[in-house]
Amino acid sequence: MIRILICLAMLWPAAALAQDAPLRIEITEGVIRPMPLALRLEGAPPEMIADIARVVAADLDGTGLFAVSLGEGGPQTSFDEATDYASWKATETEALVTGRVEVAEDRVSVSFRLFDVFAGQQLGDGMQFEAPKEGWRRAAHKVADQIYARVTGEAPYFDSRLAFVGESGSPTSRVKRLGVMDYDGAGVKWLTGTDDLVLSPRFAPDGQTLLFTSFRSGQPQIISLDIDTVRGSQVTSDPRAMSFAPRFSPDGGWIVFSRETGGNTDIWLMQVGHPDFAKPLTLGPAIDTAPSFSPDGQHIVFESDRSGSSQLYVMRADGSEPARISFSADDAAYGEPAWSPRGDLIAFTRHLDGGSVIGVMRPDGSAERLLSADETDFAPSWAPGGRVVAFTRLTGTPAVPKLHMVDISGNNMREIGFNESASSPAWGPLLP
Repeated sequence: MIRILICLAMLWPAAALAQDAPLRIEITEGVIRPMPLALRLEGAPPEMIADIARVVAADLDGTGLFAVSLGEGGPQTSFDEATDYASWKATETEALVTGRVEVAEDRVSVSFRLFDVFAGQQLGDGMQFEAPKEGWRRAAHKVADQIYARVTGEAPYFDSRLAFVGESGSPTSRVKRLGVMDYDGAGVKWLTGTDDLVLSPRFAPDGQTLLFTSFRSGQPQIISLDIDTVRGSQVTSDPRAMSFAPRFSPDGGWIVFSRETGGNTDIWLMQVGHPDFAKPLTLGPAIDTAPSFSPDGQHIVFESDRSGSSQLYVMRADGSEPARISFSADDAAYGEPAWSPRGDLIAFTRHLDGGSVIGVMRPDGSAERLLSADETDFAPSWAPGGRVVAFTRLTGTPAVPKLHMVDISGNNMREIGFNESASSPAWGPLLP
């Protein structure tokens, strides 16, 4: 558990913080020159200081918006002393972060201040994060989150987790197990063994529960699993039906999923804790699958072949008024939709000529843009705040799945720092 001891600034919306500040990065689809930022931490022990500085720098550098400088270069700077803005300005540094790290028994405390060098002023209040000693990485992510939010006006996402499917074995005997890790690939925790084939994990809104599809019973059924205790319970169990592709509603009270019986696949809705209270939202000969709620819970986007090829449709949460939203001049197929937490965009996988790419469009189908061009990309998932999309990319020969992320501007494509083969990323909410 991370404890925020000084948090006046965190109570305000991040956009308001950035609007009040002269230092601001405007994120557009054009080329962005990274902002020079100096990070100077002091305190003890030296190893902890170096580790925390490294994680903060990696978070910020990884956005492509910052060029973080560590080390002893630049003017003499102390956390408790006034900032020499003139000397720092001469180094062409635009933002300065000073901080102190203190360790007492089994706790670590990280304090920091953010300064606009050219305006000669501090941005917002100083903040202090306290965590168990082994939780120092989370404290570092919290610091980076606040710097990012104050300078960009965007919602933070560093202190979050990704669920994923780890893959190993030969192509004909693939082992797929469920894991969870920090957004940057650190702190991997395996949640299932090698004797269970799993697919499509999805976080609950509280970030503590995962839904996923399991083949343990011989056919796909939905399992709910507590991440901390690693205890699972079966959500669906009808031996006459295959259930898969689950997602929670934004309030966590409902589960929407796909159910196949007799060769027909429809979207179903189930109340959490009441498996007998389930009803179909679609009925018909088409294959309807991959449902995803809008963040207000009023609509669902899903994939259907009712028009002859796989396309995206939006309907009300009660199943009424379905409308197709995906159209292309080249007859491309669309699938795996994921509604942004902002509500303004839907991410998807676009298929054409045996390849696939990641794209986004508005909920009415307008303003379609492709974020990747590798033609081996699939399974998009949104970061908290809706600025970044994680996805799976097949790489190498023979091709193996690797997790990647990209900004919704299409900039800053990069591989997530997890060295094993993995697919189906599911981005969880910010941690408390």
